[in-house]
Amino acid sequence: MDDQPTRMLAAGTEMPVLGLGVWQMAEGTETEKAVEWALEVGYRLIDTASMYRNERSVGAALRRSGLPREEVFVTTKLLPVHARSSRELAKSLERLGLDYVDLYLIHWPIPFRNTHVWRELEELYEQGLAREIGVSNFGSDKLESLLRDARHTPAVNQVQFSPFHYRRRLLEYCEEHGVVLEAYSPLERGSGVHDPTIRGVAERLGRTPAQVMLRWAIQRGTVVIPKSSDRERIRANAEVFDFALGEDDLRALDALDRTSGSADARG
Repeated sequence: MDDQPTRMLAAGTEMPVLGLGVWQMAEGTETEKAVEWALEVGYRLIDTASMYRNERSVGAALRRSGLPREEVFVTTKLLPVHARSSRELAKSLERLGLDYVDLYLIHWPIPFRNTHVWRELEELYEQGLAREIGVSNFGSDKLESLLRDARHTPAVNQVQFSPFHYRRRLLEYCEEHGVVLEAYSPLERGSGVHDPTIRGVAERLGRTPAQVMLRWAIQRGTVVIPKSSDRERIRANAEVFDFALGEDDLRALDALDRTSGSADARG
């Protein structure tokens, strides 16, 4: 994975296109082992959040890896119900054992507060506590409202995205405005690997269904953060840079979409 591609973000930071998500992983051994195994096989993006309650375990694994801080891209997220973003990021940094995060996201939109919270994140970026700032679960309408008064463009919009949630219009909107779309649940929490279309493509190419789904999302221009705490699956999910899907396969997976190409982040 030494030559895996990256995406250039709004402030000039390079973000790996493949990372490990740790949503729903228990604090302690499960998270620590998953992060350690991922780093061992070459992952350089780890995605956590204050809501996941496993930031301490992510930090412990990062320290044990012995990797230089600048070689690992670390994302965490703000629970936007809290009053002060600066206080919440300080808590996350303490749990992670870091001086800064590479990406800090508003975890989901809050009615009437998005602009206010975004201004707080802009201040954290300007202080150097977050190298990039972004959002999660924002549709194009909420992004448009945020961009109207923003001093800094959100670097990333992290949403559920897979062949079954191919939010084509949202992806196009993000691309037009310099926002990288990041795909969480790119494997549909494991259920997508059982789909006959995906399994058929995988069998013909000699790949796993998960590899096919991840490759589809990468070729559609997104960053992917599959979640797994299984060592073999973590390794297999990383093997997506030595093959490509043809146009017929891409169209076949596109046709699985259940969102009608929505510009919404949900539904």
